[in-house]
Amino acid sequence: MKVCGVELKGNDAIVCLLSFDEGLFAIPECRVSKITINDAGDAHQLRHFQFTFNKLMSDYNVDKVAIKQRATKGKFAGGHVGFKLEAALQLSESLEVFLMSSNDHKESLKRTELTIDFRDTGLKKFQEQAFTTAFAFLSR
Repeated sequence: MKVCGVELKGNDAIVCLLSFDEGLFAIPECRVSKITINDAGDAHQLRHFQFTFNKLMSDYNVDKVAIKQRATKGKFAGGHVGFKLEAALQLSESLEVFLMSSNDHKESLKRTELTIDFRDTGLKKFQEQAFTTAFAFLSR
């Protein structure tokens, strides 16, 4: 199974692909590490963002998408653009999209410890949350 972990941050959807096959995790190469939208208020740009994301998932034969859910209230609440991007991804007809709450994320990582140091993955530092989201989703 191949999963795309997503962290929504500002105008960016930070992505990380992770596959699990025969008991082994692998990080496939991906041509992009994030997809950016300039103006989330423009419906055309929002559709283009959704199309670009769907095309990326199709090109890499991704089975499921796991998005790290953000808080709706409080100090760490997500911004309005992030929620628009989340909705655009969730409404993609060709994808199975799952939201991972902070509690689900933490519980999954408790049960299945991440045995590799993130620096050894070859991913960029800003992809760490997307990576752990994909890992937590596959480990649940």
